[in-house]
Amino acid sequence: MEQMQFGQMQFGKQMMDFYKTAFDNAFKAMTMLQDQNEQMVAMFLQQATWLPEQGKKPIKDWMQVAKKGREDFKKAVDDNFKKVEEFFSAPEKAKSK
Repeated sequence: MEQMQFGQMQFGKQMMDFYKTAFDNAFKAMTMLQDQNEQMVAMFLQQATWLPEQGKKPIKDWMQVAKKGREDFKKAVDDNFKKVEEFFSAPEKAKSK
């Protein structure tokens, strides 16, 4: 019985490792896309001499808020993946004692 539970825990850990890798890769692709978009908007704002500074400021602020939100989301997801990893590694630690 204990062997089967250990096997299930190993399988769960492998699944979570796969999910984390998939998330990290998708997040990295999204980050690259957003960074490229940010550069394009910054270039547009630099060249938009007709747009006053009070019109550019909300756009710049919006880009900073989006970036901060993305970083906060990544941190929250990483923290939760770490909790799940600790859950799945607990039986291994108990078994090695």
